[in-house]
Amino acid sequence: MFNLYDLDFPQLSQLLANLGQPAFRAKQVWQWLYQKYPATIAEMSNLPQTLRDALAERVTLHDYTIAAREYSRDGQTTKLLYRLPDGKYIETVLMRYDRRRTLCISTQAGCAMGCVFCATGQMGFLRHLSSGEIIQQVTYFARELAQTGEHVTNIVMMGMGEPLHNYDHTMTAIDRLTAADAFNLGARKITISTVGLVPAIRRYADEQRQTPLAISLHAATDEERNRLIPVNRKWPIAELIEACRYYIEKTGRRLTFEWALIAGENDTVEQARALGGLVRGMLCHVNLIPLNPTKGYGGRPSDPMRVQMFQEELARFGVTSTVRVRRGIDIQAGCGQLRDRVVGTST
Repeated sequence: MFNLYDLDFPQLSQLLANLGQPAFRAKQVWQWLYQKYPATIAEMSNLPQTLRDALAERVTLHDYTIAAREYSRDGQTTKLLYRLPDGKYIETVLMRYDRRRTLCISTQAGCAMGCVFCATGQMGFLRHLSSGEIIQQVTYFARELAQTGEHVTNIVMMGMGEPLHNYDHTMTAIDRLTAADAFNLGARKITISTVGLVPAIRRYADEQRQTPLAISLHAATDEERNRLIPVNRKWPIAELIEACRYYIEKTGRRLTFEWALIAGENDTVEQARALGGLVRGMLCHVNLIPLNPTKGYGGRPSDPMRVQMFQEELARFGVTSTVRVRRGIDIQAGCGQLRDRVVGTST
C-alpha cells in the first residue's frame, strides 16, 4: 500500500493504465484528490465500483490518524497532531485572520537544526516527510473548510522541520499545491521559512521560484546566533546575508527576516542596532515575534515596551518591521509543542 498523494500525474496515469483503465480516468482521480478532497476512495463517485475496489486494495488516501485536536479559546486557531503509519507524529495549525485561512504545515518529523527555543528542535530529527505527507496536511483542512464554504488562502511552511533540509519533497509539494490543474493556490500565498541553509537558498534563488522566503535570523551577531541557532556555526551571518543578497538580486523579491524576541537575550537596543546595520538598504522586512515559551527553554517573551523600542531602533536604519499577531498561545500552538505534550520525547 502506498499514498496516492505521493504520485505525480504521469505516475497516476501509469497506475490506472496498469489497471486497464482509459486515459481520462487519471484526470478524474486527480480532480478528486486536489479539488474535492475525498476522505476515502469510495467517495470518488464517478469512478466505476470495480476501479474503486481495485484502488482501495492498492493505495491509501490518508494514511494517518488524528492523535489530538485542540481549539484556542477565541476559536481562531485549531491544532492537529497526526500519527503517521510508522508511529512518528507531525503537527498542522489552522489560523483564522479576518478573511484569511492560513495553514502552518510541517515538512519533517522532528528537526535537525536544534534551535534552542524551539520545541521541535529540542526533540531532534526523526525523518523527512514525503511530498504526499506534506500535501495531505493541506487537503485535510481544505476538506473541513469546504464544509462551511471556506477555503485555504495561505500556507506557511513554519511547522515542524526545516523545509530546505527536505528540499526535493518540499518543492514537489509546493509545485503540486500551486499547479493550476491541482490545488491551484497562488505561489505567493505560500511562504517557506528557513534557519539559513546557504546552499539551498542559492539553489532556490537559481530556480527563480515565486514562493516567498523567510529567514529565521533571531540574532545579528555570530556570538548571539551561535547560542540560539547551532547551524550558524556552519554558515555564519556574513555568509547567510551574502546568500540573502544573492536571492534578492536573482529574484527581485523581498525577503522577510523573522526574529523571535526573547526577553533580555536578543531584544536589546544593541541587537536592534546590529540588525539595522546588517540589513540596511536590503529589500527586506523584519517580522518580530514575541517568543512562544517551551518547557525545554527558559527564555520568556519580550514585554511590549521592549518590542516598541526594538522597532523604533530599526526604523532609524530605515528598516521596516511588524509584530506578528500571536495565535493559539493557550493551546501551545508553536511547532512541536502539542506533540511534545501528548507524546513526550520517546517518539
